[in-house]
Amino acid sequence: MFSNTARELEAFLTTEEVLSYLKITPRTIYRLIRSGELPAVRIGRQWRFRRADLDQWLERQRAFSATSA
Repeated sequence: MFSNTARELEAFLTTEEVLSYLKITPRTIYRLIRSGELPAVRIGRQWRFRRADLDQWLERQRAFSATSA
């Protein structure tokens, strides 16, 4: 069975939840999805995001920012 932590990591977030989590605009989210930068899954007409994937993406962005500064 999954622990609560494992369930949280595998939980899918809605676009609205990601907007709040990342503090970015809808236009930015859709641009990142189209470019393939932001990992997302389309279910019907809606996008879903795994929190673990978003956290990994954020770490890569942080690492990239640190090396290019």
